[in-house]
Amino acid sequence: MPDTHHPAGSPDVPGGGRPGLRADCANCFGLCCVALPFAASADFAITKDAGRPCPNLRDDYRCGIHARLRDSGFPGCTVYDCFGAGQKVSRVTFGRSWRDDPRVAARMFEVFPVMRHLHELLWYLDEALSLPAARPIHAELGGAFEETERLTAGTPDDLLAVDVAAQREKVNALLLRTSELVRASAGGRSPDRRGADLIGASLRKADLRGANLRGAYLIGADLRGADLRAADLIGADLRGADLRGADLTGSVFLTQVQVNAAKGDEATRLPPGLTRPSHWQGPAAGPPEEPGRVPARRPRPRRR
Repeated sequence: MPDTHHPAGSPDVPGGGRPGLRADCANCFGLCCVALPFAASADFAITKDAGRPCPNLRDDYRCGIHARLRDSGFPGCTVYDCFGAGQKVSRVTFGRSWRDDPRVAARMFEVFPVMRHLHELLWYLDEALSLPAARPIHAELGGAFEETERLTAGTPDDLLAVDVAAQREKVNALLLRTSELVRASAGGRSPDRRGADLIGASLRKADLRGANLRGAYLIGADLRGADLRAADLIGADLRGADLRGADLTGSVFLTQVQVNAAKGDEATRLPPGLTRPSHWQGPAAGPPEEPGRVPARRPRPRRR
């Protein structure tokens, strides 16, 4: 489960932060807590096999330790997001619980990862549609959104037959073009660090405006005071990255999950739709908006 839950209510229009692409745990049958496996590690206190309910999952499908996941040894749960796939599979694709009808449980658990991949693509396309700099390709982005959305409406058999890799490749081509358009307007040096190994790198106060950081390994990197405006952060691994005082306003494709995995403080500037995690240092305060900066909307296809 994500560290923060976004309330529904945004307009269901392109670029509007569609509620259906945000995890709504109250309308899901705890699929991420059952279908997915995890191993005892720094992220999870125990080992759990796929298809076996987490012992912390309550009868009402809610997490019994949600308010203290990190303190209980489950920080991995706070950096996971289904992008709304859980409630879609629960309420639309099947319409009944794996508990109510054990015969469909295995099928449900197979479909869930496919739906999650498709919803992730929809989230990025919706984000791209919200960016004014990508207006020249809005029609293509909208077409890709509609095509992907149609795939999510299929039957369980239809969904299991989807070529996710092919759809991801098609969408990624448009996301790359979106990134290029946004980063071109950044006015910085626009360094290309795509997929770079920057684990533990010293990037304090670095000028990374418009940087291509797609899929970069920034685990434990020192990004204090760094300028990341309009940087493409799709798939960037920010686990343990120090973002105290960093400016991420206008960053492209930054998700709440990535923010939750990093460290920050009251001086960290986030895009308007992202929430300061409760485990960050200092008081929670929304980032001020400044005229003339590259706009962004909300809170990835994973590694690019």
